[in-house]
Amino acid sequence: MTLFDKAERICSCLKEKIEHLPEIALVLGSGLGAFAEQIDAECVVPYSELDGFPVSTVAGHAGRFVFGTLAGKNVVAMQGRIHLYEGYSPEEVTLPIRVFQLLGVRTVVLTNAAGAVNTAYRPGDFMAITDHIGLFAPSPLTGANDERLGVRFPSMSEVYDKTLAETLKSVAKTHGIPLREGVYAYAKGPMYETPAEIRMLRMLGADAVGMSTVPEAIVAAHGGMKVLGISCLTNMAAGILKQPLSHAEVMETGKRVEKQFSELLLGLVGAL
Repeated sequence: MTLFDKAERICSCLKEKIEHLPEIALVLGSGLGAFAEQIDAECVVPYSELDGFPVSTVAGHAGRFVFGTLAGKNVVAMQGRIHLYEGYSPEEVTLPIRVFQLLGVRTVVLTNAAGAVNTAYRPGDFMAITDHIGLFAPSPLTGANDERLGVRFPSMSEVYDKTLAETLKSVAKTHGIPLREGVYAYAKGPMYETPAEIRMLRMLGADAVGMSTVPEAIVAAHGGMKVLGISCLTNMAAGILKQPLSHAEVMETGKRVEKQFSELLLGLVGAL
């Protein structure tokens, strides 16, 4: 079965469960899944109910789609995503984005928890992703290309939509929420990066580092969707502070900034 066929089959299954097709998709990262409770839910679909769909295995990722309305818009939220380090292939990791594409979603908001590489940034800051470094992991576009999904050689010159980023900046200003901007580096994990790797990434121009988002952004751009990336900087990257990194710290920071994150996304969706 081709990738297109897999995505189409899952899409057909979802269409049987929902009344309104989503305009906007929200992918909620580690510690940020509680935002889905803001959605006036029409239908909640656990990934495990969809034949052939990968299932989230990470703490803090509920592993389900939430369809409904938010700020007057039809949306779908991924309450938990899929990662390469869970043992899935790049195609499986990005299958949800292909499903969004076939559902007719035109705007994808990718959120994540990330480590701050830029020493001027601090845990609890939000960062609009302006570009990414994804050279250190396999491309989700490797293999035969299906022209129904996108062109063979897609441009990655402007993966992250500038108009969406400006809208986010305006919302952040309205709510008095400081918003950084920067380059996100992708490392496939599951181990955190070494201090030497962080020094290298800083030299390459990275401001934050994490284990997700880039494969999804590549596939969304390939599929012609507008992409906005938002990092919640939950910790300083390895070697900056004299303390080990932990997933508990990521979850704690996500909980601490939950109100600001909610204000950002609600304002953003309302302004789209």
